[in-house]
Amino acid sequence: MASGIYLGQVMHKRMGDIEYQFRYGVMNLRIDLDSIADEARALRWLSLNRFNLYSLYAKDYGARDGRPWRAWIDAILADYGLPARADRVELVCFPRFLGIVFNPLAMWYAYDAEDRLVGIIGEVSNTFGQWHHYVLTDAGRVLDDRVGAETEKAFHVSPFIGMDCRYAFRFSRPGERYQIAIQQSEHGRPRLVATQVGRAVALSDRNLLRAAATHPFNTLKVLTMIHWWALRIWLKGGRFHPTAKALEGVRYSHSEMKLC
Repeated sequence: MASGIYLGQVMHKRMGDIEYQFRYGVMNLRIDLDSIADEARALRWLSLNRFNLYSLYAKDYGARDGRPWRAWIDAILADYGLPARADRVELVCFPRFLGIVFNPLAMWYAYDAEDRLVGIIGEVSNTFGQWHHYVLTDAGRVLDDRVGAETEKAFHVSPFIGMDCRYAFRFSRPGERYQIAIQQSEHGRPRLVATQVGRAVALSDRNLLRAAATHPFNTLKVLTMIHWWALRIWLKGGRFHPTAKALEGVRYSHSEMKLC
């Protein structure tokens, strides 16, 4: 199958006034947008837009406005300078497990007709029901398989980190290994480092069952970790930052990343 599974680990390290570091195992799906419908029909434990052990719902990713994923991503990549429609698109994300899902970060990768990387979108969601897309296209030029990008923070995520921040990203083309690194600075000082790594296994019923055994309630664990560490930071006297007034009523937004 063109799609696959990544089994790996997420690491978070916070620096500054209150420090911590933790790791946890995660399971992601790598979805080929053009083949996943046929692939899901051949699987017992993965479904599209209906309940199963694992499921993918269109309303969980992208603009979530009723448009098909392909129509949405073609439009947003064009808005950010991609001159031609991507030949192929992959989404790396947490699927629903027994109906439960939360994706702090889902990643979209776009390829041209020669299978070269031409666009990357980082889809960031918070626990307040909002989401944002950071978009990288480099005006249609081919991206390297390993690429660095940066941007100003435009989306409220943690209430214990303010908005005067900047992100530096390191992306690698998904393959046998999956790698992402994010460095966040606040007021010019290092504040947070987050990484995700994984190894690929085939998308099959056997491997879905194995993933369910080794990574049960994948996203519920992520939500638990987010709230547990937020509580610990608050108890240690961490400063609380409410959602910026300009962002309070915005459910969905997007902005540009630049190569660095």
